[in-house]
Amino acid sequence: MKLEDAKKRFIEIYGGRSEDIRSFYAPGRVNLIGEHTDYNGGYVFPCALSFGTYAISRKREDNKIRFASTNFDQRIMVDARDIKYEKKDDWANYPKGVINGFQKRGFKISGFDVLYDGNIPNRAGLSSSASIELVTSVMLRGLFDCKISMIDMIKLSQEAENKFVGLNCGIMDQFAVGMGRKDCAMLLDCNTLKYKYVPVKLDGYKLIIANTNKKRGLADSKYNERRRECEKAVEYLNQKLDIKTLGEIDTAAFEKYKYLIKDDTILKRASHVVYEIKRTLDAVDCLNSGDICAFGKLMNESHISLRDLYDVTGVELDTLAEEAWKVEGTAGSRMTGAGFGGCTVSIVKEEAVDRFIKCVGENYKHKVGLDADFYIGEIGGGAKEISE
Repeated sequence: MKLEDAKKRFIEIYGGRSEDIRSFYAPGRVNLIGEHTDYNGGYVFPCALSFGTYAISRKREDNKIRFASTNFDQRIMVDARDIKYEKKDDWANYPKGVINGFQKRGFKISGFDVLYDGNIPNRAGLSSSASIELVTSVMLRGLFDCKISMIDMIKLSQEAENKFVGLNCGIMDQFAVGMGRKDCAMLLDCNTLKYKYVPVKLDGYKLIIANTNKKRGLADSKYNERRRECEKAVEYLNQKLDIKTLGEIDTAAFEKYKYLIKDDTILKRASHVVYEIKRTLDAVDCLNSGDICAFGKLMNESHISLRDLYDVTGVELDTLAEEAWKVEGTAGSRMTGAGFGGCTVSIVKEEAVDRFIKCVGENYKHKVGLDADFYIGEIGGGAKEISE
């Protein structure tokens, strides 16, 4: 839905004058490489996308907060003085968690009406949850004149997902959505939050996102289990070391001390994380030097590691990646996001894009029985208010 159409829909739902409406936006994101490293204090390399979530909103004179979405039939009303998690409220718990975070920091949030309109495929692993959290954050900052920085809103949004919703995600999704810059990815150290923008120059290539369309629920997936397994790996290593996360050791130190990890499954999880962090740093060097083929090779290695060591891919993601590797003109392809369904991201020569979509789509349908959706990825900017 276009922004003007969303505004009209807002008036249809809530009534009132269009002059009082304000509009906010936050993108989705795709991670080019560096998967399941964020909550391990490692490096990630995401970028914001050119599609995301709009929030059309207007303040009220009371304490009622009314949520609606063009993506879901459900409408929810709560009292601003009594914000709590309710399973029946489903998607609205994400913005409610953000409201709760603002209130806990002393900001006075009263009533408002909001309509969310998003074109991020639901449950595709492109951070629809972080997008709704950050668009809610910039909305609350704007409506209630809150003095809060983007970095603090990013941290608040992650906290909302961790503590209010109950998913122990790292900070990468919220950071990429909040701090995105057009035509750039960002190398983010998730331990220190130091980051740098890296121009993405895919001369002669396109970024293609393929959605498995496998239904999944990230919060009840094995995501939290993987996090606990990595924490267990740190416990093993701390028999000789003094580290808080796997991101604090390099491959040489890991090879020296990995014998301490007596559980084979835990060893595999840790191996993925340590070597994925190295792949991420190497991939940025490849991009900076213009070596797209070397970047793509690291993407392939990342997927294989996520499949064989981290066990988060599954037949749908594996099929999309493996079929992509077969298409001449594909530099690299890997799953992106938490896994267990969701999307792959591929770098493909421009002249091969149509052939890629046709071949990968047909073979995926034949092998898995689902229709994949394909998107040409454009790199956009971060969360903001949309001025008229």
